[in-house]
Amino acid sequence: MSSLTESRTRVNPVRAIKLRPNNRLDSWVAPLLTVVVLLSLWQIISWASPLREDLFPGPLAVAAKLPQLLADGSLVSAVGNSLFRAVSGFAIAVVISTPLALLLAHQPLLRKGVGPLVSAMQVLPSIAWVPAAIILFGLSDATIYTVLLLGAIPSIINGLLSGIDMIPAQYKSLSKVLGASKWEHVLHIELPAAMPGYVAGLRQGWAFAWRSLMAAELIAVGGSLALGVGSLLQRGRDLADLPLVMLVILTILLVGVLIELVFFAPIERKLLRDRGMSRTGENNG
Repeated sequence: MSSLTESRTRVNPVRAIKLRPNNRLDSWVAPLLTVVVLLSLWQIISWASPLREDLFPGPLAVAAKLPQLLADGSLVSAVGNSLFRAVSGFAIAVVISTPLALLLAHQPLLRKGVGPLVSAMQVLPSIAWVPAAIILFGLSDATIYTVLLLGAIPSIINGLLSGIDMIPAQYKSLSKVLGASKWEHVLHIELPAAMPGYVAGLRQGWAFAWRSLMAAELIAVGGSLALGVGSLLQRGRDLADLPLVMLVILTILLVGVLIELVFFAPIERKLLRDRGMSRTGENNG
């Protein structure tokens, strides 16, 4: 009788595999399908619009600009320069923000004084720093990096602080009982436990860094600055070339989506999986 009950309750592994969604594949297919649908709607509206194609270009007219930009190398060069600035600036922001956040987390009086300023800097539009940076550093990479860092650092600090605040007090008591030093507690207990908040702060910090970079490149053009994506966007505005402007905007969006799918989304899935959780709408079975 027990064997009969076992056979009825036993899950068919083949059926279980078929029912289990491929979350990694879905994370790529769903955004691609969304993009295809949106581009199709955009093209249909463009065809139906009474406006001239140069005033309301569809995806086909925008795509027609791509061979020209690839042939002269301006698009590849601009994306390469902007990505280098963004990645290197973001890395510097992480190196600066992480110890600052840990310092604020362990110095309550300092946090009460500096914390509101960090939050205020986070909500301040990054473009507001551009004029001051140009006056101080001229049209140079120092201007770009200054705006980028001021945009990214507050978000990373607040993300790590938020993660540390959510750590149960028992963790600190447990590390004391086990004889861990303060540095060992931070390295082996605090940082791993605060990782979800830290990663959320890194993700938001990258978004602010990318937006700050575009704002800086859009305004700070010329001098010793190499061509960036923002500069290319400004060129399209100067030439009243709407297809070029739309192509650059799509490029900016594409880079943001790729960074999210390739870097942040896998890290988030791993963190949730290690904690036995999943994102809303996903099955981690």
